[in-house]
Amino acid sequence: MLPEPTERLRFRPMTMADLDDMTTLLSAPDPVLVDRPARDRDDAVRWIEWQERNYADHGFGLWVVETHEGEFVGDCGLTVQEVEGEPHVEVGYHVVPALRGHGYATEAAIAVRDCAAAAGIEHLVAIIRPENTPSQGVARGLGMVLERTAYVHGGDALVLGTRLTTPARAEPT
Repeated sequence: MLPEPTERLRFRPMTMADLDDMTTLLSAPDPVLVDRPARDRDDAVRWIEWQERNYADHGFGLWVVETHEGEFVGDCGLTVQEVEGEPHVEVGYHVVPALRGHGYATEAAIAVRDCAAAAGIEHLVAIIRPENTPSQGVARGLGMVLERTAYVHGGDALVLGTRLTTPARAEPT
C-alpha cells in the first residue's frame, strides 16, 4: 500500500537512508506534538525501525513525503495508535518547519486518507494536542470532527475522526 502521488508530492517507504532528514525533522523543538518522536539520532533510528515494522505488520506506516523534484518535505501515513485501550488507525504527519503553511500536510494527508479508504479502512482518527490548531485544520480538511478528548502519550489530546467509504468502482457493463 502506498498513496498515489499528488500534484506536488510523492510518497515512498522510509528507510535508514532517510536517517539524517528524519533526525532533523523529528528532533526539532515542537511543543504542540502529541508525542515528540525523536530527541536525537538514536531515537530517529528507532522511529525508522518502527515504520519498517509497521510496513511488515500492517501494510502501512508513515511514508517519506517529498516533492516531485526530490525535496524532503516530511512524513505522512497511517499508524495504529491506542486511545484509552482501543486501537485506532491514525493519520499522522510531520512537515519540515521551513515548509509549513504551504498546504503540504493537507495535500499529503488527503492522499493518505484516500489510500486508507481504498484499502478498506473504515474509520480514521487524528490525535492532536488542543493547542495545535494548524494540525486541527489539517484534520478538519480531511472531514474529521471531534469525537472525544483523551489522555494520550502523557497529555490531553483531541481525537478527531471520520468514517471512510471505499471509492466507487466502475461496474462492468
